[in-house]
This record gives sequence, structure tokens and C-alpha cells, in this order.
Amino acid sequence: MPVPIPRQRAIPAAEGGQAPAVPTPDAAPDGSGRTGDPGGPGTTGSPGLTLLLVEDDPGGSLSLPELEDSAGRPIRIRTARNLTEVERLLTDDVHCILLDLALPGGPDAAHGTDRTPADADELTPLRHVLRLAPRHAVLALTTSGDAERGARAVRVGAQDYLFRDELDGRLLSRAIQYAVERKRADAAQRQLTESRLRAQENARLERGLLPTPLLDGSPLRFASRYRPGRSRALLGGDFYDTVRTPDGSVHVMIGDVCGHGPDEAALGVELRIAWRALTFAGLVGDELLSTLQKVLEHERPNEEIFATLCTVDIAPDGRRAGLCLAGHPSPLIARPGRPAELLPYDDGGPALGLLPRARWPRRQVHLGGTWSLMLYTDGLIEGRIGRGNQRLGQDGMVEMVRRKIAAGLRGDELLEAAVTEVRELNGGELTDDVAVLLLDREPGRERDGER
Repeated sequence: MPVPIPRQRAIPAAEGGQAPAVPTPDAAPDGSGRTGDPGGPGTTGSPGLTLLLVEDDPGGSLSLPELEDSAGRPIRIRTARNLTEVERLLTDDVHCILLDLALPGGPDAAHGTDRTPADADELTPLRHVLRLAPRHAVLALTTSGDAERGARAVRVGAQDYLFRDELDGRLLSRAIQYAVERKRADAAQRQLTESRLRAQENARLERGLLPTPLLDGSPLRFASRYRPGRSRALLGGDFYDTVRTPDGSVHVMIGDVCGHGPDEAALGVELRIAWRALTFAGLVGDELLSTLQKVLEHERPNEEIFATLCTVDIAPDGRRAGLCLAGHPSPLIARPGRPAELLPYDDGGPALGLLPRARWPRRQVHLGGTWSLMLYTDGLIEGRIGRGNQRLGQDGMVEMVRRKIAAGLRGDELLEAAVTEVRELNGGELTDDVAVLLLDREPGRERDGER
């Protein structure tokens, strides 16, 4: 049997002006408009659905039948007479909105008055409701003689439309449940699409940040590992590159842009590409880093962004190298018969972007005949050890690498074991990105390359 929709008694102006209407019977005792359903729109496990009816019918002629969901639970009904009341009654426990398209439109109607401009869009109330409730299912209510308006309402964003003069309990209950489920499906599809776009963006950024090394003709062996931190959906600002120039020198670089968003990742790509171009143009040392700082200053989104960088240029004979540090941790070198150690780091320069007229000394280092050179970002050394606040640090990393080498690990196996142990010491995924690369030189490989 039809159940008249409960009306709300307006409080006269003499009792305090235009105050909120008295809550409908299904509202909470505190007047919040909530019905005890803790879930939001589309939340599973809720006690039942709540419908918000929005219609302006002073005569109260519109009656809705008793409504039940698919589990036989009653669908609760709440009513609003204008868009102002919609804003007040649209709480998280509302699952679906049934909007009468005959509701007066225009800006005045949003404040509860009856004046409607002659040129107002007849779907203005619907558009307003869709802006107020982007996560809620919306059904449009029109007359059987105005199906075109209902179809336009669906095109604007409603889940479906119903004829006012053909409502019955089964039809309306099914339409409400359909609209709620369709809204859930749309939200799930949107999230899936966003996830795919993020994955595609990650892939593009990864190709820019972590390129294929250009080492044709070099006897050096290259390995690398990259692992993004757990707190981000996008790659961070860690980047590296390795190239061999026509004179036979091998140049390697690793860097880290402060911050972890897409802007920082894009800036890392720009710096890596700029480094490769400048290196092929013959720049090294201070001249190279000064030019990279200019690139960073012009491309960074704000003046607080800086980048650390480590560059190594290895002579054609493989025994000597030039080292430049711009606020970056020094590489680790391992040689036969000697414990692994850090290359000198006491005369490095500041990070790029901190000082406008900074200088970066290029230090000559002796590598030897056989060696392994490991470059890394600070994510490898800033992980915690256990549950305390102690960090692994460079000393801890050097000791860990010494143990791995003593166990016979080299190349890819060494990097994989090192990154895995750092993660285990941290008790889970690291909060910062980790980039680490390894160059190995063995005299036998060099002779093969020369032949």
C-alpha cells in the first residue's frame, strides 16, 4: 500500500527565522540526518539502502510505495524540497537520489525560492545535484509524456530515469538497486582506468630514468637494480645513465631529485637526458655540473627543488677515473685482495640547485687493473636496522657488501642480495626509492674486447 512521503514542518520566522526543517522520522535523534548506517555510498555490509527524494510538490500528491531491497530489507526514504535541503540531508548513509526534474531550476532555486528565470536550463537542478553528490547514484523522475527530458538527464550523468505516473514498488526498488550497483561499477571501472594510466606513466618514466646503457665496444660489465619506495604510486626522482664516448672513455652517473612526485620524476628524466647530451659533447667535471645546474634551475617547479649527483669518467685504459660529487654519497670500490671501501669524498661540492655559483672539483682516483665500482642513491643507506631509529648508513653498507663479496657474489647477484638484505633489515619495503648500479672490470674481458 502506498506510503505518503513524510513532510517537514518549516519553523516560522517568529521562532527564529528560516531555520532547518524538522528531521524526517528516519533521521537520528540528534538531528544529524544519519540513520545509523556507517557505510558510505556503495558500502557493503550496511543494514539497508537509503533513498533521498528531491521534489517540490506543495500538495504532497506524490506517494511512494513501500520499498524493499533484494534482501527484503526496507529502503528508507528521506525527502528534500529544494537544493538547500539536499546539501543538509546528503549524508554518507544516502545511497541513491531520486530527483524530480520538475524541481525549479536556476540560481534562486538553489536557495529555496520559487522564482525561475525563463531562460534557465531545465536540467540545472540535476547538474547541481551531480556536483553535490559525485559519488552517489542518481535517478531522474519525469512524466511519461516527457521521455526526452529523461534521456537528456541520463546523458548529463543520471544512472536512469523513471516516469512519475508509473511508479510501483517493484519497479522503483529494482531501479534504485540497479542505479547503486551501476554507480559502483562505474567507480570501479574509473579506478581501473586510473591504475592503467598510472602504470603506463610509470613505464614511460622508468624508460626515461633507467635507460639502457650505451657501452658498445667496452669490456666493462654493467648491472643495475631499481626499487621504488612503498609510499608512492609513481616513480621517484632517482636516475642513472652509462655511456661510452668515441675516445673509449666510459662515463657513469647516478642522481636523485629531492621529492617523490611526478614533477620530480620528470625533472630526473630531463637531467639524465641533458647529462647524456653534454657528455657526448665532451663536457666533464665542473663544466658539466655547472651546465646541469642551469638546466635544473630553469626546469624545476619551484626554487626549493635540488638534486644530488655523482659522476665518474673512466679512462680508456680502465685504470683511472675522474670523480665528481654534488651532495651525493661516494661510490664503493671493491678490488681483489683488498676490502671494499668508499672512494674519496672529502672534497665534493653541494647538491645542484642549492648555491648559484657553486663549484664541483673533479678528483682523479686510481682504480687498478681489476675492480667493481658500485654507485647508489641514499635509499640504500637510509633504511632502518630493526625497530629502532638506527640507520644502515654508509659504514653498514660497506660491511654488508664486503660480506657478500666474501661469499662469492658478483654482478647482478651481488646487487640483488644487497637490496634484499637492506629491505629485510628495514623490516619491510623501504620508504625511499633505491637505485644502484655496478660496473666490473676484469683484465680477461678487456683483452677480449680489444680483439
